[in-house]
Amino acid sequence: MTSSADSGWYVYIIRADDDSLYTGITTDLGRRLKQHQTGKGGAKYFRGRQACEFVYTESGHNRSSASIREAQIKKMTRQQKNLLL
Repeated sequence: MTSSADSGWYVYIIRADDDSLYTGITTDLGRRLKQHQTGKGGAKYFRGRQACEFVYTESGHNRSSASIREAQIKKMTRQQKNLLL
């Protein structure tokens, strides 16, 4: 398991205005949502879409475990993601 000093990473899913889901990782959820919403430092995914809200977050990860979990979620079908939510 990760130590508390290393567990500052989050895995998140954001719902966009077209009802699509975007998965990512961050150490600061508020900052990351703002970046996605303003386009300043956000993902290219949100060009042409608006990031609306977090619909799922997981805490307690380190950088490595967050990246692994992000990859797992990205491989899920939409139906599997909806069950997770």
